[in-house]
Amino acid sequence: MSENQRFQLGTVGALSLSVVSSVSIVICNKALISTLGFMFATTLTSWHLLVTFCSLHVALWMRLFEHKPFDPRAVMGFGILNGTSIGLLNLSLGFNSVGFYQMTKLAIIPCTVLLETLFFRKQFSQNIQLSLTVLLMGVGIATVTDLQLNALGSVLSLLAVITTCIAQIMTNTIQKKFKVSSTQLLYQSCPYQAITLFLTGPFVDGLLTNKNVFAFKYTPQVLAFIVLSCMISVSVNFSTFLVIGKTSPVTYQVLGHLKTCLVLAFGYVLLRDPFSWRNVLGIFIALIGMVLYSYFCTHDSQQKTNEPSSTQLSQESESDPLLSEENGTNKLVDGIGGPKGPSWSSNKDLHA
Repeated sequence: MSENQRFQLGTVGALSLSVVSSVSIVICNKALISTLGFMFATTLTSWHLLVTFCSLHVALWMRLFEHKPFDPRAVMGFGILNGTSIGLLNLSLGFNSVGFYQMTKLAIIPCTVLLETLFFRKQFSQNIQLSLTVLLMGVGIATVTDLQLNALGSVLSLLAVITTCIAQIMTNTIQKKFKVSSTQLLYQSCPYQAITLFLTGPFVDGLLTNKNVFAFKYTPQVLAFIVLSCMISVSVNFSTFLVIGKTSPVTYQVLGHLKTCLVLAFGYVLLRDPFSWRNVLGIFIALIGMVLYSYFCTHDSQQKTNEPSSTQLSQESESDPLLSEENGTNKLVDGIGGPKGPSWSSNKDLHA
């Protein structure tokens, strides 16, 4: 099996793991919230990250991956930013209507595209822009119901979009800059994310629910679902970093909207949530956008792969053979890459 085939197989595996684990944790957390009344999303997320770190520490002890320290300031800044984005998304969900929160999530894709275009000179073809437009239109039809605006909620949503975009772009760029894998980055940044959310979680949850997470009655059933949620979150957090590292922040957001459509479908089938023809139409249009996005990304990737090959052949016939060897080395280095998720709430949408 060639290197390109192994990379494609790994990407498909990462995407599949992300979808399965995210939908699973959605179902688990909806039961935890709707049935058992545990609505402390931010605090639960801090527990998710703590369990993820402990699991990775055991994996490190078993030598399943290699610890590779790098710039501690970059790790700390990245971890705190990730934790802050989760808290802001939770606050945005609490201070806005469901429709406006969904619009906030939709805004992450164009904002990411804009930031990558301005600061990283990344080019998005017209075909990819068209497919993203179709996708966003479909998700908007399926999920956006009302748009009640308020000043505080709008500011929180803006901050949530900006911090989420920057955090996801950093996930990709840090792995490539320091040549670390998704597991290595997640292991080092998890403690900072967990501490940020552990310190702010009770305050944020109290502000949103008017309840104290420490005064909640933890029955054996509640504890069982919390443990299950934390176990699934290990896979969710790992697959998030893996997907962003192997693809891009934009692709991860596209995948996130696929999860939203699947959550709507599972909610209707398993939980008998209200479902209308508008939801069906929106999901159908969104799926068309996802298929188009996948096709155009693959097509553009193949074109970029063929262009350096033809350029290298030209250089080999006109210049020193050492030059082509250097170009080959640079291409290998550039190809090294390694990847939070919004919050959740009852009958809305949830992420680890």
